[in-house]
Amino acid sequence: MKLVKKKKGNKEYYYLRHSFRKDGKVLTKEKYIGGSIPENMEEIKSDFFDELGLNLNEKLKRIKDNFQKEWKRTPGSAREKELEEIAIAFTYNTNAIEGSTITLEEAREIIQDKIAPNKPLRDVKETEEHSKVFLEMLAKKEKITNKLLLEWHSKIFGATKSDISGKYRDYLVRVGSYIAPDWQDVKKLMDGLINFIDKDKKINPVELAARAHFKFESIHPFGDGNGRIGRLLMNHILWHSGYPMLIIEYKKRSSYYRAFTKGESGFVNYFIRRYLAVHKKRLI
Repeated sequence: MKLVKKKKGNKEYYYLRHSFRKDGKVLTKEKYIGGSIPENMEEIKSDFFDELGLNLNEKLKRIKDNFQKEWKRTPGSAREKELEEIAIAFTYNTNAIEGSTITLEEAREIIQDKIAPNKPLRDVKETEEHSKVFLEMLAKKEKITNKLLLEWHSKIFGATKSDISGKYRDYLVRVGSYIAPDWQDVKKLMDGLINFIDKDKKINPVELAARAHFKFESIHPFGDGNGRIGRLLMNHILWHSGYPMLIIEYKKRSSYYRAFTKGESGFVNYFIRRYLAVHKKRLI
C-alpha cells in the first residue's frame, strides 16, 4: 500500500493506492484521503484494507512478507539484540501466567545482566533456563518430536522439578474442572499431535500453531509446565515457518484462559484475532 500525491492545478490531493494480484491480473484500487495527510493514517489504512476485503490467508501472508522484509534489512547485531528482548518479554509473560513472582525488570536482570533478584530460587532458575531454551529453539530448526519436547521440559525444570522433569506424566491430573486424558493414553495422543503438526501442510502456519497449542494443552502431557512448553511449541511453528511470534501477555491471561473453554474452533478464532491485532502494523 502506498501514499500517492496528485496535483490538480495548484492544489495537492492525497490517495492511498493498493495493487494486488487476482486471477492472474494486477488490480489497483485507490482511496481519497484529502488535501493533507491526516493524523490517523494507520486507522485509515486499516479501514481501507477492510474495504478491500482481503481474506484471512492474504492478511496472514502480508504479515509474514512484511516481517521478513523487516528482518532481512535488520543488521546482525541488531537482530541478536531484538531476539534477546523478545526472550525477556516472552519468558516473563509465560512464567508469570504460571505463577512466577519474577517481574519484567527482574527477568531482564536475570537474562541480560546475570543478576539474581531476592526471589525464590525456583523462579529465578526457571526464568534463566526458559530463556536459554527459547533462544536455542529459535537458532536451530529442529523437527518437533517427543524427544525434543521432553528435552525442553528437562532443561527448564530439571533443577526445580527433578521428579517430573523430562518425562510424560504417569498419573491423573486436573486443571480446575478439566480432567486431562488418562495418563496411559498420553504417549499415543502425543504421537497423534506430532503427526498432525508434521503432516498437515494445508492450513496456514498461524492456524496450525493455534490448533497445536490447543491440542497440546488438552492432552496436558506433563505433570507441570504444560503452558510453558505449549507456548514454546506454538512459537516454534510460527518462527520456523517465517512468521513473527506471538507473546500471550500476562495481563491478558483471562481472555486466554476463557478461549480454552470454547473448544478448539473457539480457541483458534481467539488466537487468530489476537495475532492479527498484535501484528496489525505489519498487515498495513
